[in-house]
Amino acid sequence: MRKPNVIIIMTDDQGYGDLSCMGAADFRTPNIDAVANDGIRFSSMYSASPVCSPSRASLLTGRYPANAGVRAILAGHRRASGLTPDVPTIATALKKLGYKTGIMGKWHLGLKDECRPNANGFDEFSGFLAGCVDYYSHIFYWGMADGNTNPTHDLWENDEEVYENGEYMTERITRKSVEFIQKHHDEPFMLYVAYNAPHYPMHAPEKYLKRFPYLSKDRQIMAAMISAVDDGVGDIRNELIRQGLLENTVIYFQSDNGPSRESRNWLDGTQDYYYGGTAGIFSGHKFSLFEGGIRIPAILSWYGRTNTSVENAPHISTDIFPTLLELCGGNPEDYELDGMSLVPVINGTSNTEHEYLFWEMEGQTAARKGKYKLVLNGQLVEGEEQRAEVFLSDLENDPGEKNNLCDAMPELCNEMKAKALAWREEIESTWDKKFANNYKSLT
Repeated sequence: MRKPNVIIIMTDDQGYGDLSCMGAADFRTPNIDAVANDGIRFSSMYSASPVCSPSRASLLTGRYPANAGVRAILAGHRRASGLTPDVPTIATALKKLGYKTGIMGKWHLGLKDECRPNANGFDEFSGFLAGCVDYYSHIFYWGMADGNTNPTHDLWENDEEVYENGEYMTERITRKSVEFIQKHHDEPFMLYVAYNAPHYPMHAPEKYLKRFPYLSKDRQIMAAMISAVDDGVGDIRNELIRQGLLENTVIYFQSDNGPSRESRNWLDGTQDYYYGGTAGIFSGHKFSLFEGGIRIPAILSWYGRTNTSVENAPHISTDIFPTLLELCGGNPEDYELDGMSLVPVINGTSNTEHEYLFWEMEGQTAARKGKYKLVLNGQLVEGEEQRAEVFLSDLENDPGEKNNLCDAMPELCNEMKAKALAWREEIESTWDKKFANNYKSLT
């Protein structure tokens, strides 16, 4: 039997509550819901970071961000460092097993030659390298904020710069993904579909906006951008059906982190926080280590092989590398990983679960053990004062992290704090020894 194909679909700044299969009631995502109906919906899947570059690095490498060499939002200029080949990606691993590998869409893991997709396991790349682009001109404007950086055109076919002004980026990513499937339908392939929606700038064609005339302006543009992604997922899934590949393709879907509240989402000069995305019942947003920043919508489907179910145990995106590798016939023990394979969960043979999960974001550190979650120096909103020096919550009974249990459970609080700080010390040491020099000069 042929090895299964793999498709990883990632969205950008999409909140936990911004899919109908995850609880959104004001708009529908029927195509993504169809993927969920064929597989496992994770109610407690976590990104390894509350921001995009480290989140993507962890998904692709199976390592915590600092162990992957990417622990902050990376620059978008053409000398920017990032992920390097000494940290293997899932594309590198599957390529060794005979897979054709491709990425369509957002990279945001470095622009130096050794940091680009083709140097990190991908046979084919079509998309952009920085963190965000205009959806129609494909120009990276964000760096202009410092007053010294010029805007940069950012659209590539492998290492060749190309110009396709006017094509809506979300639709382009879908088109290129469908073409990749058509090209490689007769051989095992791994396709990483990295949508930049619904990350700012908040752009969507009128045909998508017209689907949601009843929503407020901020929510309407969010729904329209996600609807364009949902159409794309439908096109990709339909192409698998046309090629007779659906039953032999593992599809994994997730967002990179929680929704953005950045005022630049507005596009009208308003300096107010943006409210178009939602983390549902969870506190915090992008940049925060409270649940809203790191708990993400996630689905794994292998048509005919995965039972329709909800997995409630906590898992993290570092688990996806070993899971996919094992499903494709590889051995996760051949790689240095922080994640664990979820194949026993998929097969229904075991409730595989980490004893501890950890996160870090600048001054914040967090840990989860079972139903309990500890956040050190946690911020609900970036740039504001910390919520508490130490915050302990019972996520089973208080998923919104409203009540601090540190005083009520001092022994558990001290135990988890010690674990979190020891983990943080270890990754800081790894960072200094292996990766810090990569970022000595980023200008």
